[in-house]
Amino acid sequence: MKNLSRRNFLSKSGMLLGGTYPALMALGMLKAAPAYSFEPKTNLKGKKILILGAGLCGMTAAYELQKLGYDCTILEARDRTGGRCWSVRKDSNNQEIDSPKQISKFDEGQYFNAGPSRIPHHHQLTLQYCKELNVPLQIYNNVNEGSYYFAEGKGPLSNKKIKTREVHNDMRGYMSELLYKSISQDKLDLDLSKDDVEKVLEYLRAEGGLDIDNLYKASARRGYVNPPSASNQSGTIGNAFPLADILSSGLADPDFYNVAEYTYELQMTMFQAVGGMDKIASALEAKVGNLIKKSAEVTSIKNLENSVKVVYKDGKGLHEIEADICICTIPLKVLSNLEHNFSSNISRAIDYASYINTGKIGLQFKRRFWEEDEQIYGGITHTNNQLTQIFYPSNDYHSKKGVLLGYYNFNDKAIEVGALSYSDREKLALEKGALIHPQYPKEFENSFSVSWHKTPYNLGGWALYSSETRESIYKPLLKPEKQVYFAGEHMTYLNAWMAGAFESARSVVMDINNRVNERNEVYKKAED
Repeated sequence: MKNLSRRNFLSKSGMLLGGTYPALMALGMLKAAPAYSFEPKTNLKGKKILILGAGLCGMTAAYELQKLGYDCTILEARDRTGGRCWSVRKDSNNQEIDSPKQISKFDEGQYFNAGPSRIPHHHQLTLQYCKELNVPLQIYNNVNEGSYYFAEGKGPLSNKKIKTREVHNDMRGYMSELLYKSISQDKLDLDLSKDDVEKVLEYLRAEGGLDIDNLYKASARRGYVNPPSASNQSGTIGNAFPLADILSSGLADPDFYNVAEYTYELQMTMFQAVGGMDKIASALEAKVGNLIKKSAEVTSIKNLENSVKVVYKDGKGLHEIEADICICTIPLKVLSNLEHNFSSNISRAIDYASYINTGKIGLQFKRRFWEEDEQIYGGITHTNNQLTQIFYPSNDYHSKKGVLLGYYNFNDKAIEVGALSYSDREKLALEKGALIHPQYPKEFENSFSVSWHKTPYNLGGWALYSSETRESIYKPLLKPEKQVYFAGEHMTYLNAWMAGAFESARSVVMDINNRVNERNEVYKKAED
């Protein structure tokens, strides 16, 4: 290791390990210091890199390549950067397929994140870039036991808003009681000693809140009908819902029993960018904005013998641009409709890629009634109707106005709602939301909705893979197609997350730098 140069180490480890984290970790480059801080020994000023897409991945790739001395150009089809990392604000606009242009009427300072809204604490690269780019973060409250479950149906608890904490604790209690009975009566075939069994039983007593008879009964865990207060007001605890009522009302169905704290990606602590997630995109644009051509829609990508030629159109017509290497971050559903000369296996992988159908609507209210009337600060209400989820903002608490995420739906529900007009989406969100929050009609001001599967230059929320398509679609695209490299969240195992865009950008920059350095070494040896 003493005689191995920094550049050669990166080159060799990149070939062996796919050009990802190990090399950077070995060099201590995953700390707060900027990545790729080493100085390349080769002359890279003549190398032109063309990047398609000014989302997080494309701008991050340009940001890192600039540090290495590459000449970069970014083509972006939209008139804004950030891609799906987009916060809808006053005068934001979007025109979906077969729909008119929609312009936001939110008040100044009001917004909602139409794309990513959360950063897990273990997405270290995302957090690193926020720190490096001076993007301040704040806590995102993803878990709120004070939010609601609302099930439309015919069960005893249907069509009522039920506190999340009530369902969670009742189910934990009943399941713990059932398991306690099975274990204590030796009805489960467990390879445990007597002491071990007692430890499990003690855990179940604590987990389920079982009483002295090891039965589940309601406790303060699930909240109060009348909370404790002064004098002799010790508080009134409500009765537990019968297990049969919970089950028959659908409150234990997959639509509801999504316990966020159990899910790795959603476990607290989570973060968000102060003032909107688009602050991350804006910070990147501040670094590479001079390299970006906006409103430049790519129509053709062609590999030449030693370069790549791209045709794009803007308000002035068609243009051609040539570069040594191209990084294509265009979503695969969009890329499938472009002209190219990729090999058959690459073309097939692109054409058969799947993306999730998903949509959101932001509802601006004149009063933050969820805080003032119901003491809900952040978190999510779950439903089994077309809304799927209602998100409460984790910012600007106690301010006058606020924007709720009126629905966040997926798959068939997203297709159904996305097929509606903007006004009908708003009507649906208000009608269904008012079943939970009767304050909706009086306090509502305006809305803005986004169906990502109907949004040009996206045509979906994020890439979806099965174990089979990881082999047939994902793997072929990991390798460059001659001079074209594919990048984006769809080229990682972190689909849907900003971390996928950042990880992919870092990986492809490493691969390109290795390739250029290796070729320069070959040329140098030939000259010698």
